[in-house]
Amino acid sequence: MTPKERWLAAIHAQPIDRLPFWPKLNASYPIAQSVPFLRMTLDALHQWIGSDMHQWLPACLREKRSKTSFEISTSGKIQTTTFRTRNAQTQLIKKFDETSQSWHPIVFPIKRLEEIELMTDFFSDASIALNDEALALAKEQVSRIGDDALTASAIGKSALMDFVEMLAGVETAHYLLADHPAAVEALFAAIHKVLLEKTRILAENSPADVLYMVENTSTTLISPEQYLRYCYEPIHQYAACTHAAGKPMILHTCGHLKALLPVFNGLPARAFEAFTSPPLGNTTLLDGRTACPQKCLIGGTNAILWTRSAAEIIAQIKRDLDELPHHRGVVLTSAGVMPPLCKPETIKKVADWVKAYPVR
Repeated sequence: MTPKERWLAAIHAQPIDRLPFWPKLNASYPIAQSVPFLRMTLDALHQWIGSDMHQWLPACLREKRSKTSFEISTSGKIQTTTFRTRNAQTQLIKKFDETSQSWHPIVFPIKRLEEIELMTDFFSDASIALNDEALALAKEQVSRIGDDALTASAIGKSALMDFVEMLAGVETAHYLLADHPAAVEALFAAIHKVLLEKTRILAENSPADVLYMVENTSTTLISPEQYLRYCYEPIHQYAACTHAAGKPMILHTCGHLKALLPVFNGLPARAFEAFTSPPLGNTTLLDGRTACPQKCLIGGTNAILWTRSAAEIIAQIKRDLDELPHHRGVVLTSAGVMPPLCKPETIKKVADWVKAYPVR
């Protein structure tokens, strides 16, 4: 099988020639390594390791607005997004972290009721259209990649998770949801309308093999009851939309999930990605296979495991794979981003072992 064929067969829980293997490397990884890996691109590192590659495409969307606007400015390590309506404005401020090579929110745009209403106006004003120029670039990228990788594009993040992670922050989000439920639910409805429009356009037009909702779901951030009330039905609609267009949906769910697995099984999504084992997560591959027998599980390890020797990593993966009833619908990955403490030589040893593991 080619990497693309192997990925798609796993996502659809079909027979495979061997387990797909994908270490999730980002910009933080090569800069922490020694020469020659320090000077390699991520693609070159994946090729050296022998990964079944996974490539991201642009979303091919653009927003239209008539009454609101936003502006992004960057100064050094500080990035400020200003959201404006006719009568008010608020800001999301992020700081760049060198070690992780990523931006993290330090000031959230919603702190009180007035800003909930402002952001509701902001989302309500948005309409989504296909970006023809970005679509052409995405198609060119897909043509260049061919069968060497699975291609993916992200739709966004459902309303509750966006509220908790990016709009209000965990603590403030839960206080506001308790104190002003009607206002917060109106905001959620406005966000859902935008996401549903994005989903429809991408499902019909994106050349990507799969579409993602980047949920970061975890019961350390929200409760199972909140997931059922605010996430389940919207995500069901997004996944049903992509399914109808023949495009598998993957949910990036990187936290504690065990209490949600029975709920996940009812979603039309094909796969759960960043499926993280203990002690960092709380779900083994067997947990996932038992609760969600037809879904694809993408992950199966955790960052702490990847700081150990290749022999220890392989021994744990073998134990977890051996206890499964079969190996359809499994993609072995680092679950979250590969910790830079894990050397490329270690990843390659594990990759070689995974490729030789006899699938059932």
